[in-house]
Amino acid sequence: MKDKGRILFIGDSITESGRYEDAEGIGNGYVRLLHDYLITAFPSKELEIMNKGIGGNRATDLKARWEKDVLALNPDYVSVSIGINDVWRQLDSPDMEQVYPEQFEEILTGLLEKTNGQLILMEPTVIEEDVDSEGNQKLVPYVEIIRNLAKKFNAILVPTHQDFIDYLNTGTAYKLTTDGVHMNSAGNMLMAASWIKACESLLK
Repeated sequence: MKDKGRILFIGDSITESGRYEDAEGIGNGYVRLLHDYLITAFPSKELEIMNKGIGGNRATDLKARWEKDVLALNPDYVSVSIGINDVWRQLDSPDMEQVYPEQFEEILTGLLEKTNGQLILMEPTVIEEDVDSEGNQKLVPYVEIIRNLAKKFNAILVPTHQDFIDYLNTGTAYKLTTDGVHMNSAGNMLMAASWIKACESLLK
């Protein structure tokens, strides 16, 4: 990692996680854990961590604000976490206009094509803490798109979805979310740990 740099996190409510109520604008979710880790692990580096998560966002919302919330800020690293609401809205709001996989891929491809800096793509996590839930089944193509885009753009892939599925497959009863989607402290820790492990080469 550079001796100085701006790391920007963008996504939905999982990323936002209380940033508007936080004096530093970081929030209390996985971005907070990563902020505190990076600041303490690399005290000699001048790192600026920015949280641009907004609750309810889908790929279409990122497209509408990408210029202002990403490109205009000229970040050195851009970490993207999106896809949960693109699927969740299909389940809880079937009458609204949906973002299906083809459009999801088209939008993200367009955004990433015009973005400078190191890209870090996080797989969408889970919808219900049940591997076989309808939400998790519908997430599969979106996860695959993120994986393919990471290869196409030479981005770092953070396997958050796979790490959550692996956790669920252990059969443990300890929950990672408050409602099947939004993280509790353990869920945020798993996301942060997944990010740190995936970015190991970057953090040297």
